[in-house]
Amino acid sequence: MKKMGFMIGLKPDQITEYKRLHADVWPEILQSLTNANISNYSIFLREPENLLFSYWEYVGQNFEADMQIMASLDITKKWWELCMPCQQQLASCKKTEWWAEMEQVFYHG
Repeated sequence: MKKMGFMIGLKPDQITEYKRLHADVWPEILQSLTNANISNYSIFLREPENLLFSYWEYVGQNFEADMQIMASLDITKKWWELCMPCQQQLASCKKTEWWAEMEQVFYHG
């Protein structure tokens, strides 16, 4: 199992919409996350900086392949069409990132 954390900005005028979307996530999206071996997925919002922090645990064997499969699904593409306009990429993101991956520097279990 791999613990993973990511950050992205949230546009101030999209906070209400983003919260609304995530208050009623489509069951197909939840199933696609499960199928991609993602568990314990949470998203946190820090205001007034409008930063989103996501955390999940990856329990599969091939992260890149699972992410490619999930990204290729029509339901994922539709969900991202709604969510991505709400988000604002961090300046420090790599060209291949939308959400900026974070390094885990501490864990207490």
